[in-house]
Amino acid sequence: MVANRLLDGGVVPFLGAGVNLCGRPETAHWERGRYLPSGSELASHLATGIGLRYPYGDSSDLLRVSQYVDVSLGNGPLYEALHAVFDADYSPTPVHRTLAAVPALIRARAAGAHCFYPLYITTNYDDALENAFRDAGEEFDLLTYIADGPSSGKFRHTRPDGTSEVILVPNSYTGLTCDERPVIAKIHGAVDRHAEQDDSFVITENHYIEYLSRSDTAQLIPVNILARMHRCNFLFLGYSLSDWNLRVILHRLWGDRGLKYNSWAVQPQPERIEEKAWARRNVELLDMRLEGYTTELDSWLTRALQPATESP
Repeated sequence: MVANRLLDGGVVPFLGAGVNLCGRPETAHWERGRYLPSGSELASHLATGIGLRYPYGDSSDLLRVSQYVDVSLGNGPLYEALHAVFDADYSPTPVHRTLAAVPALIRARAAGAHCFYPLYITTNYDDALENAFRDAGEEFDLLTYIADGPSSGKFRHTRPDGTSEVILVPNSYTGLTCDERPVIAKIHGAVDRHAEQDDSFVITENHYIEYLSRSDTAQLIPVNILARMHRCNFLFLGYSLSDWNLRVILHRLWGDRGLKYNSWAVQPQPERIEEKAWARRNVELLDMRLEGYTTELDSWLTRALQPATESP
């Protein structure tokens, strides 16, 4: 079911920090330009690796550590440290590669007919997903949340040719659709490796307070993309409901309501309370590792091109 819906453009893959660890050897650690950092590794680096020593107990709490850096040194040094981490050529993970292969499969299935491409949402700051699309020869539109500065709270649309604009009136902006190519939405900002001044990171406690205080975050999203989100299933990858940022996003986009379309979350060994929490939002929990799920999804996507095949 997931594979067929994905090839119809009817599934929104929603990528969290766990995606960046997919395929990484269990004994490996963050290595700049090779292995992307986990949230705790990034927090530990900020706590001790930029000329500052975090004075409190848990230096793996990214939210609190980044807030401490922001208060102690300022937003500029925090952004510089984050840029230094993510301005490197990290290899895309198996999840990124699988998702980047989907547009070509959609075109093959459509056989020249009109088709819809997926919307991909991520809260990760790196550009590994974009690089997977570039490696696959796929164009995409990029939608990036702006966390600071005069355009704070708005999104920037970057086209395949590199031109960009800040979206000032989202409910009338029609320059983004999923009809021509996929859209990647980075709703917590991202590194900009070509223009450091355009870096944007929703990472500190203050950023999340600002995120929560907006009257309706959904109204900041371009109208066509928002409509797409309301008519799709979601596939949550690399997330746990214990993740603070995911709970914030779900609350701002849907409040306490469940999703209107049944959705899925891949999470190994979830706790019982997480199963109940996902179920309240009409999300079926798939108890498996991302590596195994990605392998299965690869297989089902290929087989889904055959009409008689039943997929998971």
